[in-house]
Amino acid sequence: MKREATTSTASLVQLTADAADDAALDEIDAIASAAFDVPQFSAREELRRPWTRCWIAREGRRALAFLIAWHVVDELHVLNIATCPRARRRGLATSLMRRSLEYAQQQQVRLLLLEVRRSNRAAIRLYRKLGFTAMGVRPRYYSDNGEDAVEMVLTLDPATGAVQPGRDEIRLEV
Repeated sequence: MKREATTSTASLVQLTADAADDAALDEIDAIASAAFDVPQFSAREELRRPWTRCWIAREGRRALAFLIAWHVVDELHVLNIATCPRARRRGLATSLMRRSLEYAQQQQVRLLLLEVRRSNRAAIRLYRKLGFTAMGVRPRYYSDNGEDAVEMVLTLDPATGAVQPGRDEIRLEV
């Protein structure tokens, strides 16, 4: 684990497959279980993939939030971001998203992609604040309740890392 940045009293740590211990992986899975109705992944399985990137927000030794993404060629696809319920509304998700954006800029990534539940207005507001735009809808994407997913994208200039302005391709109410 590599210590990186600090947000309020939490520090951001990048977790890699070779530095991931069982306790850290169990913490990620516990946060996912608390945050999602149906956990969609296993942290152990995700970190076995060489293209997986993972950041954790910690307070002391306790993990409070995580972000898991796939870095493939010139794209970073955010798969999961979650905060344990007792630590919400403290800016941890924002800090993790900003850290993934910094990583993307350092790695000359061109596109950041993600899907978000249409009903998750707080997350959509966060992504919009960072510059993401809505590019499409995946009907009945979520298997637990058949809810649609909104596909969102953020385009970066790979040479400078600057966020490129975009516009929504679909209408979204936030």
